[in-house]
Amino acid sequence: MRVPVSWLAEHLEIDPEEATAERFAEAFVRVGIEVEGVEELGGITGPVVIGRVSAIEELTEFKKPIRYCQVEISDDDEENGIICGATNFAEGDLVVVALPGAVLPGGFEITARKTYGRTSEGMICSATELGLGDDHSGILVLPSGTAEAGDDAIDVLDLNDTVLDLAPTPDRGYCLSVRGLVRELGCAMDVSFVDPAQFDVPEAEGDAWPVRVADPVGCPRFVVRRASGVDAGAPTPWWMQRRLLLAGMRPISLAVDITNYVMLELGHPLHAFDATALREELVIRRAETGETLTTLDGAERTLDPDDVIICDERGPISIAGTMGGESTEIGSETSDILLEAAHWDPASISRTARRHHLFSEAAKRFERFVDPALPPAALERAARLLRTYGDGTIHPGRTDVGGVPEQAAVTMPIDLPDRVAGIYYARGVTARRLSQVGCRLQVDTSEQGAAQVTATPPSWRNDLRQPADLVEEVLRLEGYDTIPSTLPAVVAGTGLTRAQRRRRGVAKALADEGYVEVLPFPFVAESTWDAFGLADDDPRRRTMRLRNPIEADRDRLTPTLLPGLLDALQRNVARGMRDVALFHIGQVVRPEAEQPDAPELGTAGRPDEAELARLYSAVPPQPQHVAVVLTGSRQRSGWWGKGEPASWADAIQAARTIAASAGVELRIRAAEYQPWHPGRCAELLVGSETVGYAGELHPKTVEALGLPKRTCAMELNLDAVPLPEQHVAPVISAFPPVRQDVAVVVPSEVPAADVAEVLRSGAGELLEDIALFDVYTGEQVDEGSRSLAYAMRFRAADRTLTEDEASVAREAAVTAAAEKFGAKLRG
Repeated sequence: MRVPVSWLAEHLEIDPEEATAERFAEAFVRVGIEVEGVEELGGITGPVVIGRVSAIEELTEFKKPIRYCQVEISDDDEENGIICGATNFAEGDLVVVALPGAVLPGGFEITARKTYGRTSEGMICSATELGLGDDHSGILVLPSGTAEAGDDAIDVLDLNDTVLDLAPTPDRGYCLSVRGLVRELGCAMDVSFVDPAQFDVPEAEGDAWPVRVADPVGCPRFVVRRASGVDAGAPTPWWMQRRLLLAGMRPISLAVDITNYVMLELGHPLHAFDATALREELVIRRAETGETLTTLDGAERTLDPDDVIICDERGPISIAGTMGGESTEIGSETSDILLEAAHWDPASISRTARRHHLFSEAAKRFERFVDPALPPAALERAARLLRTYGDGTIHPGRTDVGGVPEQAAVTMPIDLPDRVAGIYYARGVTARRLSQVGCRLQVDTSEQGAAQVTATPPSWRNDLRQPADLVEEVLRLEGYDTIPSTLPAVVAGTGLTRAQRRRRGVAKALADEGYVEVLPFPFVAESTWDAFGLADDDPRRRTMRLRNPIEADRDRLTPTLLPGLLDALQRNVARGMRDVALFHIGQVVRPEAEQPDAPELGTAGRPDEAELARLYSAVPPQPQHVAVVLTGSRQRSGWWGKGEPASWADAIQAARTIAASAGVELRIRAAEYQPWHPGRCAELLVGSETVGYAGELHPKTVEALGLPKRTCAMELNLDAVPLPEQHVAPVISAFPPVRQDVAVVVPSEVPAADVAEVLRSGAGELLEDIALFDVYTGEQVDEGSRSLAYAMRFRAADRTLTEDEASVAREAAVTAAAEKFGAKLRG
């Protein structure tokens, strides 16, 4: 919510020198209201004056409307000729003129210049050009009598003010008003304030209009007041226009502006009906199937049976708390007005606003709860403004159907805030702070001497329902910064679990390798599995659906980390990043084929063991995975030489890095598994159990997701990796190794990893390491075969190994490969 500092200061009993934007912003932050911006209205220098348009010449020879205006800029009839393209003003209107030499916000300098065949000696300004809002609809026209020609516009428009852009939390809907914000400032700064709603509301003399509430759940209270004889052409006073503009609203007409102004001031939205357009009794009910309503924005909307609506004998005339109907709109000739203020069910308004995509200022307040005691005062305020500025007559009747629900009292120990915060507050702090909130208090002392406070919350605070809520108010107003942040002493012998230490170790190892950790969106769209090329019976298509998703098209709990990571990679690439390497460690959700539903448990007592067992069985498995994605260059080019593009081998190496950090040995073998490329996919195994896959993504998946070519990825189930009791330190031998190479010819379909495994087992304990360094297919080997060359390192732990001993071990390895795969030494 945008609000000028001067409007807030008007209701505070505070020294004008202390009513600064900086002090107000600091106070708001202290009580938990976010300050999104502080906008000073200054920035205008040079001559900016009030002008009166004395003559307008329409220049018809141009394609767009152009006017040459004579504008009086002083009280001695001095005039300037000014070119203007706006058409929303007439002769005799008061406007704001920036004369040559003036500089407007944004550094826009005004000069006399020749244009459209005339010399323009200044500029007639709009509200946007003066920094008063975002209204681009035309020139700012001031009501007659606001000022005289030649007056300083900066003083007349009060352009030395400051606007605060505030974002109260959703549970504090009362702060979407000057009334609520002033109360918060008074509490934060410990100063007195004047409640804008505190004025005498006269007793009603009969009803203003027949009303019947058929749905008291959707509408607990409905109040109307009537004003007639309103001057339809009466201008909105400048002070009100200014506040609306600074709050981000465009002035429209007196009646509409008054309802918007009262909403901003008191926090209660109003609606104005053209009383001559109403037919008989107003009925508040739920919509019927098939009913439609054309709303004020010109759209015809099909109503839902859950929508609360206002009707007359013809049918729907307004969607309750959201937007009025076109048939009863206040027009340019409307003089008989029926003002409505109601208390609507917040949940109903929230559903209606989302269903029809009508997120109006009224709906934003009603869905956060408005004060049910406020409608009579809000209507009285609006009616008096219509009488003052529109010469209207207020009818003595007021229809008031329903009432204010009783607020339940909350009792708690008076020292509960002290115990929760862990500090001792001065005597009387709890009572004083709860009184500032608006609670009615009663303090009692038990026979044991313990004091209890019973607080009855005010009508505008429906969120104060339990002792914890009252404690939060005391701590919030006293200041969270006054609560010491002393960490409790750690019990000796405790710390991170082995699984937590492994997770940190894996994250550090990947970061050391150049990967950047991200926190991707945890939900996924059903269409993702088609892009991944998953079969219809793939277990990953079995997901859990969200009932209330943040994004409608991403309504599934993800069974894999890849969709979120690939989305983050694509976003980085779209923003100009070419070399990207990301990782994430997080839980996935893997429902069973027959996942039982969660039981509905009562609240009378703690669930028994059988109920807990059913509850736990309904929770799907949620293993912790680690995944990486990378594209572009893994090693950049530079003066040291040419770079190296990321490949499937880098994805596999990331898995090896994770395994080394976790203290386990990882086996790699070729595999086919979507969404990886069938010829560049590796299966990751620990022992005989598959724990993940790595490699280059399938080209169709890359194209479907809009990823760079040859994007690579790896995903590994970290929970499936055994958690060793301790990491075995490597044994360093003092004796030299013997290195020998071997090249064996095997059938092409035999995986190189399987050959290496057999060579390792055949060579025995003397073999320290084996690594593939060459693969050959060609004329020198038979068709259907290939040559695999391995570097073998032998070492003895207790002596210097001889070449002959190494050769014997090498031959034993080749013999094992021959028996297993029919391998032959390459000649």
